[in-house]
Amino acid sequence: MGPGGATARAHPHQQFGVRTVTVLIGQLFTGVSIGAVLLLIALGLALTFGQMGVINMAHGEFIMAGAYTTYVLQQVITAAGWSLLIALPVAFVVAGAMGVLLEFLLIRRLYARPLDTLLVTWGVSLILQQLARDIFGSPNVQTRAPELLTGNIALPGGITVANNRLFILALAGGAVVALTLALRVTPLGRRIRAVVQNRDLAAVSGIPTARVDRMTFFIGSGLAGIAGVALTLLGPIGPTMGTNLIIDAFLVVVVGGIGQLKGTVIVAFALGVLQATGEYLTTLSVAKVMVFIAIVAFLQWRPQGLFTLRTRSLA
Repeated sequence: MGPGGATARAHPHQQFGVRTVTVLIGQLFTGVSIGAVLLLIALGLALTFGQMGVINMAHGEFIMAGAYTTYVLQQVITAAGWSLLIALPVAFVVAGAMGVLLEFLLIRRLYARPLDTLLVTWGVSLILQQLARDIFGSPNVQTRAPELLTGNIALPGGITVANNRLFILALAGGAVVALTLALRVTPLGRRIRAVVQNRDLAAVSGIPTARVDRMTFFIGSGLAGIAGVALTLLGPIGPTMGTNLIIDAFLVVVVGGIGQLKGTVIVAFALGVLQATGEYLTTLSVAKVMVFIAIVAFLQWRPQGLFTLRTRSLA
């Protein structure tokens, strides 16, 4: 063959190396997207658990409420894009109101009794699941994703990135930024930080701790509603969808450090990448076991979590 007809072929080792890099980048993005979902779910838990020590097993049902809010809005607003945008603030308010109601009727009587809050909120979660079955039926339902979020973005090297995963990643980042600014800049955020550091001192300083607790529960539960909206982009929704997610969210909060937002962010993405890598190398079940073993080993080494809360308590 002449020079014009010669075909350059990559060495087999080079081809293998390119494929390996492509797969690793793809799995890294998958892990980051899983971490973004975990982060959205865990943000609200980190806020309420860190301030009040409440083990809220009904948090998963607030996620479900956000998902069903999207479903209901799509029955009224036929344009999927508009219904999704409207669902974000509406789901925040709906789930937040449910959280305030739960806090006012039950949880405020059980502060400093975490095991009691676990049992009570677990019972509430079962009631909410049955209520969802009565209203929407037991079978899962599907929502429509906006056309803009149904495709993929092709990157060099044969890597494809799903638009819906990118949206969830951006949504999680926006939620973290908004929550951080709210805690650092607003008067409510300063009150929340004061109550976390020393509840008794905050109370005698004139801060209405009961009102702060209620607003904290509203924000934390509202974030769960936003997570529910995001999950409608990944698959069908049903009455038990929150139950399958709540344990992973609690693990993120505990490993990150109680009440530590930065720890929650780091651990959510770390566990997402670990799970995605484990699924690629083995199976979903084995990957779950790997993640659990890694969490147990880490907590044996650092039982207080990745970061610890600095307080002004003298105890």
